[in-house]
Amino acid sequence: MKKSGSTGGQPASELIDNRIAELGDWRGETLSRMRRLIKEADPDVLEEWKWMGTPVWSHDGIICTGESYKAIVKLTFAKGAALKDPARLFNSSLEGNTRRAIDIHEGEEVDAGAFKTLICAAIALNTSGGKAKPRRAK
Repeated sequence: MKKSGSTGGQPASELIDNRIAELGDWRGETLSRMRRLIKEADPDVLEEWKWMGTPVWSHDGIICTGESYKAIVKLTFAKGAALKDPARLFNSSLEGNTRRAIDIHEGEEVDAGAFKTLICAAIALNTSGGKAKPRRAK
């Protein structure tokens, strides 16, 4: 794995560890699981800490962010509108021309294989140098 971006001298990976620990409930477990799947899909992923406390995973550009709210864990794909999503994991931010998100509620499981496929597709788009072309949500 590439060296994580850092903030204030503390590596981003540690800040993400701290966020997961401070959540201390299903949201922390969910964020931890999704982080593990991202790293399995891309061992060279760069972890970053941006926008006053948002975990970000990048590979030649942002893949996705991981935000936690009271009722959801949200994984927002920066160029999600341009990705094929045959498993229909995207269930939020469907109206935009660029981003797409996966909102995970307590008790919900995201298909690991389909999620890793989305991660790989986002990386392929980032590394292709091509511009993202939005797809209409179905």
